[in-house]
Amino acid sequence: MTIFRSLFDIIGPVMVGPSSSHTAGAVRIGLASRSIFGEQPDKVDITLYGSFGHTYKGHGTDLALIAGLLGLSTESVEIRSAYQLADKAGMKVRINTSGEITEHPNTARLFMHKDNRSMSVTGISTGGGMIDLIEIDGFDVHVSCDEPVVLIFHRDRPGLIARVTHILADEKVNVSQMEVSRKARGETALMLIATDGEIPERALRGFELIEDVGTIVFLSALKRESDTV
Repeated sequence: MTIFRSLFDIIGPVMVGPSSSHTAGAVRIGLASRSIFGEQPDKVDITLYGSFGHTYKGHGTDLALIAGLLGLSTESVEIRSAYQLADKAGMKVRINTSGEITEHPNTARLFMHKDNRSMSVTGISTGGGMIDLIEIDGFDVHVSCDEPVVLIFHRDRPGLIARVTHILADEKVNVSQMEVSRKARGETALMLIATDGEIPERALRGFELIEDVGTIVFLSALKRESDTV
């Protein structure tokens, strides 16, 4: 079992690019996707929808998404050299646009590959540099990164959710949001838990020991612009 950790220490008002939605938000989608995947992919297919698809060249949305996948922050001047940096890092990138109507005009889907692994993440940029992840590897989710979030991939079975929430209760961690999605009864499921405070390391290790728990992804809260004032 593997725990992937990501600390979103991104400063809201400092950024490179003409648009907080199309640039800063796109960097954060890339960063979140990299964190959920657990490492830098060797290959990524990026599909841009709506406004992202129409204006990405002028607003540098493609550069921003690639920069995030490389681990760069919103204020990095290297965003402008994202394609060259991706080449140096051995990450192949393909940009596609789609005319498909989506729920939000600023939508991007990143399909990441490395060795025998692959994963998709779909995110939207909601404005002001803030994001919402709406799909992870085929599971419908809602991850705004405003609060600490843990994603637990597991086998769907009775009692497993109760074990997880019991561990959080023992650590006096309050759950602010919880979603569970499964592909089919008894098969792979994804549990998403957002909390009011940081999740202690001991709780994450406790999740790891639960039978039928697979990959665990912990995302700490994304700083808001007001937090930096």
